Amino acid sequence: MTTEGPRTGQVARDSGVSVLVGAAVSALVLGLLAALVGALVSGSAAAYGALVGTALVVGVLSFGSFVVNVVAGLMPAAALMVAMLTYTLQVVLMGLVFAALSATDLLDTTLDRGWLAGAVIGGTAIWLVSQVLLTTRRRIPVYDLPGSAVA
Repeated sequence: MTTEGPRTGQVARDSGVSVLVGAAVSALVLGLLAALVGALVSGSAAAYGALVGTALVVGVLSFGSFVVNVVAGLMPAAALMVAMLTYTLQVVLMGLVFAALSATDLLDTTLDRGWLAGAVIGGTAIWLVSQVLLTTRRRIPVYDLPGSAVA
């Protein structure tokens, strides 16, 4: 017979952290490039705006993604509910941060609104695209074979 036998204890289930780190690094690189371009084109306010937007995206999306990843590992049945709740809280948190920034004079003096918004939009887009690409390139088993040990 040419069928492969069950694997024993050697293969541990991948935690998915590599995908989340890859997405965070992609968004961070894009944000740093945006800050550099902003500094060269529009000055320090644009660079600071892009850096604040990048920090906001990486911080909020990293926290939410890592929470969902942990819950999916511990209680897979609750992962979808936690993912939807986390997404809602991420949107609310982004809105609260923008409202707080708008209430201060930071957006008029220190930070450029356009570069901040561009960094948030671009960072979120590159985060999503890189997370999808990295996830689809992983080999994730749909189920565990009977008798296989999951470490």
